Amino acid sequence: MAEPESGTIIEGVGDDVIRGLVGVVVVIVPILVTMFHRFTRHQQIHPENVQRVQETRQHLNRNDAASTANTSGAGDTRNQNRGPSYTVDGTCPVCLQERQLSTETNCGHVFCGDCLIAYWRHGNWLGAIACPVCRQQVTILFPVFQEDPNSDEANRMMDDINNYNRRFSGESRPFMDYIYDLPTLLRHIFQEFFSFSGLVWMFRFRIFVCFVAALLYFISPLDIIPEAVFGVLGLLDDVFVILLLAIYVSIIYRGVIANRGNFDT
Repeated sequence: MAEPESGTIIEGVGDDVIRGLVGVVVVIVPILVTMFHRFTRHQQIHPENVQRVQETRQHLNRNDAASTANTSGAGDTRNQNRGPSYTVDGTCPVCLQERQLSTETNCGHVFCGDCLIAYWRHGNWLGAIACPVCRQQVTILFPVFQEDPNSDEANRMMDDINNYNRRFSGESRPFMDYIYDLPTLLRHIFQEFFSFSGLVWMFRFRIFVCFVAALLYFISPLDIIPEAVFGVLGLLDDVFVILLLAIYVSIIYRGVIANRGNFDT
């Protein structure tokens, strides 16, 4: 008869189980804390971007002063295009006013569309901009305002967003940036997946295939690291495979967004 295992850290619990739990906590908890902090804190301009933001504010103020007489009736149209709020308040960190034509970055921060485009065009950037709040590279923009075919302002903003996405959504990025972007990209994928006018059907099919593949691998007894032998450590390969599939879906979605302007035209 086998003798009980001795010398374990916790009696009755294998050391491999404890190491697996510690490894999962060490990897996942910092990521979750970072994401939670990013989405719940007030949007404050990063100190390294203060000068660029101030220059953008001056440029926007000059444009507003020059066009006040011509836009006296545009307030109602802009108010209809505020869009949903995914942050603590509805204030744009750049202009410090209520957001108009709200545009979201891949890192999950939301700005006025005009503020973000002006920040890009007048900031002397050599490539994709750095987020004014967290300084993460902004490689994709999401319009979170209601599109109105009769609104020249909304149509112009959509053209600017599509132009930016065509230029920068395909740039290479660190692996951790793909993980940080997952909450924002997966949220938009989920919203468009169930929207009739959202994603093209071929992309919906590829998402469905990835979801089925992840589900089959998760319930399959044939694992790279079997749970029956390695305990909790055997779950790590399941988590890793699902994470890779999520990143793969997000990369495909980026390609769809980059080509969306071409499809619209």
